[in-house]
Amino acid sequence: MRHNGQPYNGVNVLMLWASAEMAGFSCPFWLTFPQAKELGGHVKKGQHGSPVVYASTFKKKEQAEDGNEVEADIPFLKEYTVFNAEQCEGLPQHYYTLANPPAEKIERIEQAEAFFANTKADIRTGGNQAFYAASGDFIQMPPLEAFRDAESHAATVAHELTHWTKHTSRLNREFGRKRWGDEGYAMEELVAELGAAFLCADLNITPDIRDDHAAYIGHWLKVLKEDKRAIFSAASHASKAAEYLHGLQPQPAE
Repeated sequence: MRHNGQPYNGVNVLMLWASAEMAGFSCPFWLTFPQAKELGGHVKKGQHGSPVVYASTFKKKEQAEDGNEVEADIPFLKEYTVFNAEQCEGLPQHYYTLANPPAEKIERIEQAEAFFANTKADIRTGGNQAFYAASGDFIQMPPLEAFRDAESHAATVAHELTHWTKHTSRLNREFGRKRWGDEGYAMEELVAELGAAFLCADLNITPDIRDDHAAYIGHWLKVLKEDKRAIFSAASHASKAAEYLHGLQPQPAE
């Protein structure tokens, strides 16, 4: 999250998650160089920052075909560098709060199970495959015992729930899929995987590597190779899916 407690979203979640995993950071706070200085601290000498991106639009006046001047919104991306609080010294003490480590053995993850139940999605148990059936609008999940741990099970439910949000009665997400393995299929799978990652981050779940990832990666690489902005589009759709699922949770009383 940012230094002010505001969470990151979209592709920034993935980039900072990867940076934290590779460097072994446990602190959830990230700051820019000037922000660390403003708080009375500083970045340790020799530390390397992590990139994040800021997406927005700016106004530009253009001439329409009829000769009239119109104002258009032009999208842009700006990259900047942030540092984990563990890379800084002299910050207020609360910036060095460590994230709670996951329990070693968990039969069921209570907060995840409650989150999934609150969506009111039709989640059925049985068989040996996990999938979302659009025709019947239900999620099929193998029994919990079929997974190596509760986190693997929860991450898979999060993946299928992201698929569930594409239904016409929800986010009505469609990438023109015509058959298994085509670009529309690959794009939807990329959205579901990113959505699962966002939900796992929110629920403090460490996602597991799925056995079918190798097959998906080939399709994802083809999509990303042909459209350099596909990852940002997929991350945007995944963020909307995660927000939709969060919107189904009970709201705290004022």
